[in-house]
Amino acid sequence: MIGVAPSTLKRDELQNLRGGAALLASYQRQITREMSPDPGSWYGAVAQYSQAADTATAGRFADGVFTVIRTGKQRVRKDGQRVSLPETPSVRPTRSQLASLGLRTTAAAAVPECPGELNCRFVPAAASNYQVSTRNSNGIDVDFIVIHDLEGSYDGGVSWFQDPVSGVSAHYVMKADGSAATQMVATKDIAFHAGNYWMNLHGVGIEMEGYAAQGPTWFTPAQYKATAALVVYLARRFDVPLDRKHIIGHDNVLPPRPARAPDAHWDPGPYWDWEKFMGLLDADHRQEREAEGGEARGNIGIGEAVTIAPAYGENVQTVTVCAPTCRSQTQPSNFLYVRTEPRADAPLVSDLALRPDGSAGSDRIDDWGSTVMWGQDFVVADTRGDWTAIWFGGRKGWIHNPAGVNTRPAPDARIVRPASGATSVSVYTTAYPRAAEYPQGLPASAQTRFDVYAFPQGQAYVAARTPVDADDFFPATPTRPEVVVTGDQTYDVIQYNRRLATVNTAETG
Repeated sequence: MIGVAPSTLKRDELQNLRGGAALLASYQRQITREMSPDPGSWYGAVAQYSQAADTATAGRFADGVFTVIRTGKQRVRKDGQRVSLPETPSVRPTRSQLASLGLRTTAAAAVPECPGELNCRFVPAAASNYQVSTRNSNGIDVDFIVIHDLEGSYDGGVSWFQDPVSGVSAHYVMKADGSAATQMVATKDIAFHAGNYWMNLHGVGIEMEGYAAQGPTWFTPAQYKATAALVVYLARRFDVPLDRKHIIGHDNVLPPRPARAPDAHWDPGPYWDWEKFMGLLDADHRQEREAEGGEARGNIGIGEAVTIAPAYGENVQTVTVCAPTCRSQTQPSNFLYVRTEPRADAPLVSDLALRPDGSAGSDRIDDWGSTVMWGQDFVVADTRGDWTAIWFGGRKGWIHNPAGVNTRPAPDARIVRPASGATSVSVYTTAYPRAAEYPQGLPASAQTRFDVYAFPQGQAYVAARTPVDADDFFPATPTRPEVVVTGDQTYDVIQYNRRLATVNTAETG
């Protein structure tokens, strides 16, 4: 419409705004055939701009926009620029235009998708905060269930996801006392919750009321129980394996590009009790094994896989919390520190996406680059006394593990290594098709390699039980149906460091 390449629209803010304005204007011409100076007469165009498939959702989006126009808004951007829209209370939107858009008259999901034991309601998120889709029937599988915390209250989270300004949503919001749950996006649709679109494409997001640094205060037994019931329900519906490669935290999602790593979220944080939660799922059948006499923890073989499994109540760790001032906080935790050498005073390993200069990691609660978490699987690289080395983020990382107390064997783990003759494997964070595999007219998503990460010959990592197909998704527009793009390559999802990464199966053996 404005003669600018899609790649320019993506990175040039001014051209992006021009393109959005041109698209909105095209809808206005279709609906009214005039470019009225009265903002209220653009209500139908704004509703169409939402890309919603039903009148209720389109109307909510447009009402949200006109509420901002009438009441005004001020915001300070990350670059420090102050943006101000003065209030215009005299604007009267022409809501009658909604009927001319030819949309469905009822919302697609009015009944919550929840297990019977939950007190669950459906409150739709703002239409601009998610994408309408037809998972799994369109070939896009749900492979991950992602646990978050809101860093706020239950009601505040619901309100935030209803606000078009936020640009984010989750499928579910869970109250801290376990008494209520709110579904905000249908599971067939794609919520914007993980900060990584490919992960959103294949994930269901669950937000917990609470604050990560105050986890035990907010994460109650009732909340664990209610959330576990929901996860089991979803896992059965979508055939999601109940293990920590598929039931993950936001802090296990690698950002889509290295530049985004410093801003990557770390919730639900060190105090979400994965041991308790996965036990409620009985995800790894621990109860069955314990009934059969338990499992040996001291048997650690180099080249074999182990599961990180410190006892939550006994695994006391110290972190530094800096909000608003810095203080040390020592209490039971779900993680172990990873060090450069097998001794307690050795520096913490450096994550090069966070610290390109290779400086040591820290014990700050939001410094996710130097820790492993309960339930994650790694390959043993070495042992020395009370310490076990694992292949971690492209290097040997040492965890304190006397007599194997903090790990257990993972004999069924699927281990991947560089293919014979290959010097290294490329590390990614998504699994998109190649550019040539996209239909003409659809922009290809970038399969960005984390060049700062290494996976050389001699190292090994644990992968999910089955590879995933390269794929991408484009929601329906007024001129075409939704499009699923599938490539001919497959990827393994591996436990690379604290976060998951993807590697091309053509490069591994």
